[in-house]
Amino acid sequence: MEKLLIFIPAYNCEKQVPRVLSQLLDPHVLPWVGECIVVNNRSTDGTEAAVQDWMARHPAAPVRLLRNDENYGLGGSHKVAFGYAAAHGYQHLVVLHGDDQGAVADLLPILNDGTYKNYDCCLGSRFMKGSRIKGYSALRVVGNYGFNALFSLVAGRTITDLGSGLNLYAVEPLKTEYYKKFPDTLYFNDCMILALCQLKQRVLFFPISWREEDQVSNNKLTSFGISLLKLCGRYLAGKQKFVTREWREKPIENYTSSVIASNL
Repeated sequence: MEKLLIFIPAYNCEKQVPRVLSQLLDPHVLPWVGECIVVNNRSTDGTEAAVQDWMARHPAAPVRLLRNDENYGLGGSHKVAFGYAAAHGYQHLVVLHGDDQGAVADLLPILNDGTYKNYDCCLGSRFMKGSRIKGYSALRVVGNYGFNALFSLVAGRTITDLGSGLNLYAVEPLKTEYYKKFPDTLYFNDCMILALCQLKQRVLFFPISWREEDQVSNNKLTSFGISLLKLCGRYLAGKQKFVTREWREKPIENYTSSVIASNL
């Protein structure tokens, strides 16, 4: 059984992140976990203390807490984790957001039957047959279906989610760092999806369960929708340039972090 790197991006989710970590203790999930890194993106609440408290109560759990050396944004935290996975010899990396909206156990079907090995990335989808959503307004659901259809038309392949908080990536394709110039913001995943299409990578969407209960969204729907339309326009204007252009307002050469605590 392959050991996976679990990456939990965390920002101001002190209430939720202990629940996310506890998902890894599931006896069906734990055998797959080689190591879990919680990447704290300079949270301003008690996220870091909550992780350390959980680690102290579960000393056998293979968890390491990292703190970004700067506030890199969600995309920047992904870049920290992608580099970590490559540097430490992992073959696959799982992204599991720290706000406890997704369930890592939803990966088990494609892990247990080996399906994940046939793809460059497996992306959790909230909006396909077999998915389950709790707490989303009808407006958000309709809006997501609309943008999924638009991106599918633009990319020339079926896209059923523009970026959930549960994804699995093969590490080998990431070693080229094609993603490095992508935005460090919430738009990172949207750029990634279009880039995956342009690069003709093997992509699988799989159904997941998703819930909104006590989470706080950092996403402003109107401005986000306008930005998605602009992304589509830029992709159509030049697909190759879309992948290679500089998207960041502040280019960063190295995305670094510091180890704050480790059970390993």
